[in-house]
Amino acid sequence: MSGPLDGIRVIDLSTVVMGPYAAQILGDLGADVIRIEAPGDSARNGHYRTTPGMTALAMAVNRNKRSVALDLKDDEQRARALALIDTADALITNMRPGALGRLGLTYDELSRRNPKLVYAHAQGFRGDSDRAGHAAYDETVQAASGLVDIANRALGKPVYLPTILGDKVSALTIAYSVLAALLHQRRTGRGQRIEVPMTDTLIAFNLVEHLAGHTFEPPSAPTGFPLSMGQGHRAVRTKDGLACVIPYNPRNFRDFFAAAGRPELAEDPRVNGDYVDAADKDALAALIEECAPALTTAEWAEVCAKHSIPMAPVLELDRAEEDPYVRDGGLIQLVEHPTEGAIRTAGIPVRFSETPAEIRRLPSVPGADTEEVLREVSGR
Repeated sequence: MSGPLDGIRVIDLSTVVMGPYAAQILGDLGADVIRIEAPGDSARNGHYRTTPGMTALAMAVNRNKRSVALDLKDDEQRARALALIDTADALITNMRPGALGRLGLTYDELSRRNPKLVYAHAQGFRGDSDRAGHAAYDETVQAASGLVDIANRALGKPVYLPTILGDKVSALTIAYSVLAALLHQRRTGRGQRIEVPMTDTLIAFNLVEHLAGHTFEPPSAPTGFPLSMGQGHRAVRTKDGLACVIPYNPRNFRDFFAAAGRPELAEDPRVNGDYVDAADKDALAALIEECAPALTTAEWAEVCAKHSIPMAPVLELDRAEEDPYVRDGGLIQLVEHPTEGAIRTAGIPVRFSETPAEIRRLPSVPGADTEEVLREVSGR
């Protein structure tokens, strides 16, 4: 069976992570994704095992695609790119507006050639803002979206999260926005332009819980979600490792303290009411941290499962393949790449009962599919 997007063609005219990851998601779901790329993508530069351009980061965002190498500054090669875009249902790009204009690749120009084209343009800031066209990296977006402020208030340090959250959340936003526009295209035969500003996307993402007391006018409390802003909001050390143990209700706390061999804490009035007061959360978190070394991680897993206490062992990424949950779900797969040999790739996390998504094609060497794709276009 084919994936749910079988028959949809997507042109990936983007670089680094955000656009390529969004296009890869659509490819995982069955779309025919063709990446048009030229030298200079920073994700293609860096450490690689054998083949230039085949870095770990590039291979993480370029599966289920075909790679076409075209120099868009060359008139003849740009004409080939335009002919390819004419066959597409959707295009994803994160090129700056000025470059798109110079190359004749704006939505207005492409939609005249291909009225059904869904054109998703992602950049750091809104196109109608005074920051339009400014360079943006994940760190600048974390700062501009308030995420660094959240970290500073919670941790006492203005740190960036150690993951490219802005890129990946924006990629997911691109993917679902393109899917929505494709539904409209199927109903009307018309495409449209989608703008996905990274900063706006991450502000909306952060405010789900962190708008908090500023939801109301006048504000009833500060911004910041109290549960995740608390000083005790962290994993704890068990007898033999690390685990997330998060008792939520009074019964959870009493069962936890009893299992830890601290029955006197199970009698604490703070955990014997109808709910746990937010003002007591940090003090109770300190008690959890104090009690957690009483049992091993496996023992806590058994106790918490028995009493419905939210708990998870901390997954060590270096040992993720040994984890039964990861292994049984195929969440990391060891596959044989035609040029790179044995490589690991993340599995597809979504399961469809009728149209299963699958890894059909491993990441290509840059430009590996140019002749094949251009022959298809010329033969139409």
